[in-house]
Amino acid sequence: MNIFVGSLPFSIEEADLRESFEAYGTVDSVKIITDKFTGRSKGFGFVEMPNDDEAQKAIDELNGAVVSGRTIVVNKSEPKPEGERRSFNNNRGGNNNRGGYGNNRGGGDRGNRREY
Repeated sequence: MNIFVGSLPFSIEEADLRESFEAYGTVDSVKIITDKFTGRSKGFGFVEMPNDDEAQKAIDELNGAVVSGRTIVVNKSEPKPEGERRSFNNNRGGNNNRGGYGNNRGGGDRGNRREY
């Protein structure tokens, strides 16, 4: 089972996370997600456990636990359907009109009036 672990302290290491989950059974892998530019933890990660019963026990016991002063979130990781992944240009389909009347962001026609 793939397990999502969120609200992690930024100081936690993968070995620490592995140790916490190994108390409940075999751990195949641990990955804390980091920013690709700074290398700093993004505060969440994933743990893979081969035995679903052990994984569920770890989820039940660790969800809501306090680690280094932070309450962590632990639940089964569900993959996103392919259609819901965001593209790099944030084009979510449609015309990107975020409400209002067209692209007039200034209210009324003040933004479009020229003064001579």
